[in-house]
Amino acid sequence: MPWTRDDLARRAAKELRDGYYVNLGIGIPTLVANFITPGMSVVLQSENGMLGMGPFPVEGEEDPDLINAGKQTITELAMSSYFSSSDSFGMIRGGHINLSVLGALEVAENGDLANWMVPGKMVKGMGGAMDLVAGVRRVVVVMEHNSKDGAPKFKPRCDLPLTGANCVDMLITDLAVFERPDRKSPFRLLELAPGVSADDVRAKTAAKFV
Repeated sequence: MPWTRDDLARRAAKELRDGYYVNLGIGIPTLVANFITPGMSVVLQSENGMLGMGPFPVEGEEDPDLINAGKQTITELAMSSYFSSSDSFGMIRGGHINLSVLGALEVAENGDLANWMVPGKMVKGMGGAMDLVAGVRRVVVVMEHNSKDGAPKFKPRCDLPLTGANCVDMLITDLAVFERPDRKSPFRLLELAPGVSADDVRAKTAAKFV
């Protein structure tokens, strides 16, 4: 059966390493904070100027002034620090963030990413995604394998406006995990969700993969 949102976040959390500085995008990626391996030292960074985010607050203990870049209430840690968004983007653009976990509308077989707008629909803004895919060392995308109408979201090429070109290193969907060893190689099918076969994935994927 397909993985749930929590399953996707739990799988993405396996890509974290001790000592990493990590940026989590809006949506499913924010859940990764709840699945960091106990004892692992990982520092979460937010574009709006916070380093060292804790897990989501318990209901009733939210602080409306303490939010991440997605406007979700979060918690702080004893080591948390605060600074301007310009300093935050300096960290990102300077290559100081090890890993970014982002959501997506579409991913192309060559690693292109589209995740910031659908033409004709309301656009809140591109956020920091364009900087993240350009400045972060490794990009992991978490998304549902198909759109609500069943259309593949892992495609030969993105039809929506690009966030970044050839920038995705790993793709985790509710059906499977794809990874490539470098940005010149094709994606390889790495893992399957329970009860999902390789043929099931091929039938629901337009992109080519190994």
